[in-house]
Amino acid sequence: MTDSEEKKGAAVESPASGTGAAASDRPRSGPPSDRGGDRGGDRGGDRGASRGAWTVKSRLRAASRKKARKAKKKSMFQRRKVCRFCADKTAVLDYKEAKTLRLFCTETGKITPRRISGTCSKHQRKLATEIKRARHIALLPYAAGHM
Repeated sequence: MTDSEEKKGAAVESPASGTGAAASDRPRSGPPSDRGGDRGGDRGGDRGASRGAWTVKSRLRAASRKKARKAKKKSMFQRRKVCRFCADKTAVLDYKEAKTLRLFCTETGKITPRRISGTCSKHQRKLATEIKRARHIALLPYAAGHM
C-alpha cells in the first residue's frame, strides 16, 4: 500500500466527530436511556437501572402512603357521628346565636360540611341558612380577612 492509500483508509475509518483513534477510544456511558437523561419513559413501580436508587425522600413518602392505607383499613368501623341538634332538643338554630354558629364554620369562614360536623341533612340545611343570615347582618364573617 502506498502512503496515499493509507491516508484514504484512515479517513474512512475515523469517525466524523473526531480525528484518528483518539475519538473512537473515548469511553461512552451507554445509550441515552442508560444515562438518566430520559425522563419520559415508563412510570411504573419497577425502578430500573436507568432511574437509580431510591432517594431517602421517596422512601419516606412511600412508607407514609403505606401507613395511611393501613390506617384507613383499620378505621373502617368508626363511631357514627350524631347530629347535635337531633340529640339535644333544647339546642336551637338561630342566626342571632353567633357563638353556636361559629362552631360550624372553619377558620377561613367556610361552612363545615355534614361529613365533618355530623349534622343530619335537615339540620345542615337549616344551619347553612342561619349562617348566611348571620353573615348578611355581619354577625359572622364571609371570609378569614373579615374577622
